[in-house]
Amino acid sequence: MTTTVKAADAAQFLSLIPRMLGYTPTRSLVVVPMRRGRSLGAMRLDLPPQEAMVDDGFAATVIGMVCRVEVADGLVVVVYSDAPTGEGLPHRDLVDGLRRTADASGLDLIDALVVAADGWGSQRVGPARVRALSELVAHPLPAGPDAGAGLPEVHGDQSTGAQLPERSAADRRRVGAAHRSLSAALSVLCGLPPESPRADRVDPAALAAACELDDLPQLYERALQWDPDNLSPLQAALLGWCLSRPALRDVALVQWASDAAGGAGAMDAQRRWEDGEEYPADLAAVMWGEGASPDPARLESALALVRQVAALTAAGRRAGPLAVCGWLSWALGRSTHAAHYADAALDSDREHGLADIVRSFVASAHLPDWAFRRGEDDDRSARRTGPTSPAGRGSSRGSRGR
Repeated sequence: MTTTVKAADAAQFLSLIPRMLGYTPTRSLVVVPMRRGRSLGAMRLDLPPQEAMVDDGFAATVIGMVCRVEVADGLVVVVYSDAPTGEGLPHRDLVDGLRRTADASGLDLIDALVVAADGWGSQRVGPARVRALSELVAHPLPAGPDAGAGLPEVHGDQSTGAQLPERSAADRRRVGAAHRSLSAALSVLCGLPPESPRADRVDPAALAAACELDDLPQLYERALQWDPDNLSPLQAALLGWCLSRPALRDVALVQWASDAAGGAGAMDAQRRWEDGEEYPADLAAVMWGEGASPDPARLESALALVRQVAALTAAGRRAGPLAVCGWLSWALGRSTHAAHYADAALDSDREHGLADIVRSFVASAHLPDWAFRRGEDDDRSARRTGPTSPAGRGSSRGSRGR
């Protein structure tokens, strides 16, 4: 979906940034790569510690990310700060470092805007004039029948929405009982040791659920069609069981980032790897954010599903689903959410491998390669919304992300 909005001035441009992202950033640096006056998306980073703001190392990381957007020829940066204006706009050292590094990389720093605790303005050239924050509140969209159509609603800040859904202790007890029934069924079918040696019968429904593991890609594909808000205890237990086992979990991630055929290939590759063959590089690359751009609708469906599975799973068992929530959030460009889920998974299991990988991705500002590509195959990969440059040149496209 493409929305074209022309921003008449910097105030209107700033007013559209939260609509572009779907939230209002706090203590953040938002970077908007540009191509001939059109925005190509937006990237948000946490503001670095004060000592890093005077070090061009952080600026190099930021500009390096813009350089990965191959068609970008410039950028606009917006600093969201809780510091007061005092005698002028804060964070001049950070803006100067970004300007120097952009110049050295052949990129045009079109504007550098700062939204402080008690005012805002531009630090592009000369002394900054501090303007009232009221200019940015509920700034009207440009006139026209389609103005603002497709722009997401603004909800909270970058951390909003990362909390797991509310589920009752009774719901979790039912899923725990289903998990024990599933374990008993697997002990009968596969010779695996049951969790409860006191089990004297096997639930036929649990046996049927366990049999679904015979075709894992089919199970994962069908799961995308389940209603996340109305999972049965056995559905939640079955997915939780799979996502807590790295080999089965990785098949799910590859499949949800591709399709059923990708999942079947990942399943076959896993079997071959266990027999001593090398794991195919193209499948492994998906886990690192390389390869074809995933369909965000599939990732969104998977994330909604796994968030409910994590919420329905007892705290001591949920590291696997939480880590998967982290990877899916990272794959969607929501690094703040990814860090939240990874940290929660590591709180549950300090040695959890996937959670540790996701946390390292976020800490090093590593984003999926597909987040930087713009081509015909990427037109389906994100909602395109956003403003033009403050000068109002041309039209704009942007991608939603966190």
